[in-house]
Amino acid sequence: MASLSSPLRACRGILKELRAIQGPSYKQSLAYNYVIDQFRKNKVTGERYCRAQQEAHHASLTYLCLLTSTRNHLALHNLYHGKGERSPEEVAGLVGLRLPTQPGGKGWEK
Repeated sequence: MASLSSPLRACRGILKELRAIQGPSYKQSLAYNYVIDQFRKNKVTGERYCRAQQEAHHASLTYLCLLTSTRNHLALHNLYHGKGERSPEEVAGLVGLRLPTQPGGKGWEK
């Protein structure tokens, strides 16, 4: 099994994603209180809850991956989502090309 990163890193990552979603007032949210409470409750993960030793830590890393992926998906969706009909210049710019500036030209003349 691959080594998991530290629980503190996972906690900080989740709080960073919450801050990105909710803004500067994220500390007053229920999600913030829940995350802090869960990390404090599972500070020393033992067999007392009949769980695998790393289950809570793995769940936190999975949740962090979900939050990060969702934020990245929304950013890409907003960037590339269809905005109706686009001009040929804008479409060429999306894929990194330039249109010719004069008829029959190669596109780099001035």
